[in-house]
Amino acid sequence: MKQMGRTPCCEKGHTNKGAWAREEDERLIAYIQAHGQGCWRSLPKAAGLLRCGKSCRLRWINYLRPDVKRGNFTDEEDDLIIKLHSRLSNKWSKIASRLPGRTDNEIKNHWNTHLKRKLLSKGIDPITHRPINEHVSSTIVLREDTKTSDELTCINQNNAEGEKSPELNLELRISLPS
Repeated sequence: MKQMGRTPCCEKGHTNKGAWAREEDERLIAYIQAHGQGCWRSLPKAAGLLRCGKSCRLRWINYLRPDVKRGNFTDEEDDLIIKLHSRLSNKWSKIASRLPGRTDNEIKNHWNTHLKRKLLSKGIDPITHRPINEHVSSTIVLREDTKTSDELTCINQNNAEGEKSPELNLELRISLPS
């Protein structure tokens, strides 16, 4: 029987998992400086590392590259991330391309741990980037109108009598074709 998919990149039983040792970092840096990145699947064996290629690639890209910026994000970087997120949504690699030295993973983590909360505390929805208005957030229910079965009426559930709300008209009528 033929197996589907790609062959494993490494022997799972003979690889280190978890935190990287300083010696492993030094070995990876020395190898890449001498030979370049090349093929990540064959790099660990060639560099004398007991790691899989994906682990080496992520370690290099997110931590060891010389151009990776370390430390806290500046207010300017925060503002730019918020602005780019409002345009690009969760496309972290595209956002990272506009912030030299910051990785997509680092930006995503910063967004999820800090910037989302920052926007919420200012009353801004982190998904739509619009002000959160608690008065408008009501549940909408579809019900069949008793007068005509061909129409559906959308009413504000907070308004039991089906009266129109003065701040927001939620009435919607859909007529089915005859």
